[in-house]
Amino acid sequence: MKEDTLSIKNLTKSRPEVSRTAFLNLKNEVLGKNYDLSLVFVGNATSKKLNKTYRGKNNPTNILSFSLSKTEGEIIMDLAKIRKETELFKRPYNNLVLYLFIHGLFHLKGHQHGSTMEHKEAAARKKFKI
Repeated sequence: MKEDTLSIKNLTKSRPEVSRTAFLNLKNEVLGKNYDLSLVFVGNATSKKLNKTYRGKNNPTNILSFSLSKTEGEIIMDLAKIRKETELFKRPYNNLVLYLFIHGLFHLKGHQHGSTMEHKEAAARKKFKI
């Protein structure tokens, strides 16, 4: 069994004050210990480019999830966009980073927006006090 299946890369000058362990524990809870996940922090320009390329939307987005296989995926998070959305979500910055990370994990698990996904996200947030 693999011991560590999470890589984190920060392409920005800022970073969330969230421990690597918190990201790893959430990843393991939702996707399992054998799922290989890459987490990349980007700025608005990269987020906008990726959002345009993959979703046809010409604006930055807070999070993108890319499933590469049943056991591999990547989550891209725009920290600048997330920081601007704290008022919208009524959550502190670091809490919002984890809140959106959970959302991305469930997309990688194959869930689409809807009540089932919202219920599972809420259960994970409750378990991890997010």
